[in-house]
Amino acid sequence: MTDTHNPDAAEPSALDEALAHAEAALDGQGGDDLSTVDALIAERDQWKDRAMRAAADADNTRRRAETQMNDARAYAIQRFAKDLLGVADNLERALQAAPKDADSQAAGLITGLELTQKSLLQAFEANGLKRVAPDLGEAFDPHLHQAMIEQPSAEAPGGTVIQTMQAGYELFGRTVRPAMVVVAAKGSGPQTSNPYGAAAAGNGAAFDSKA
Repeated sequence: MTDTHNPDAAEPSALDEALAHAEAALDGQGGDDLSTVDALIAERDQWKDRAMRAAADADNTRRRAETQMNDARAYAIQRFAKDLLGVADNLERALQAAPKDADSQAAGLITGLELTQKSLLQAFEANGLKRVAPDLGEAFDPHLHQAMIEQPSAEAPGGTVIQTMQAGYELFGRTVRPAMVVVAAKGSGPQTSNPYGAAAAGNGAAFDSKA
């Protein structure tokens, strides 16, 4: 009996085994690469988070430093500013008492006072000291205004300023001296007329408001 063993029969199985080993090797290498990429991404995110936290801390530190600097500056000049407010008040009173129809010599003096007041207020502004003088009809602010009188008004609504008796000042958002004002009483303001009553009065007849 003749042995009919074919040596080529084993070749397909050997080739399949070699391919299987190659694929396994590639799969193992790819897994290592993915693990490395994931680790790098995680490290990147960690450093990014640290950088954002550091930037936020730096911004908070800057804001605190600005606040402390403004507080120190305000404390340093607040006492000096209060002393200068009397000078500003005297200049304003002098201008209010100055005659409107003054002669040329007096007019020159008044102009000099006005320029002095303007320069003083500009110096105040440059150092953070702002003048507070509400106009007619401006809302009353208890943080900046001090109500001296409350009276009815036909022009200003209730709870608004009628007149500023003495200007106030604030320094870096803090009230150094509140403005002394006259406040309109509740129910003040322009009153709407009754057209029916006016028409009846014009015709000489009485208007019955209960009808």
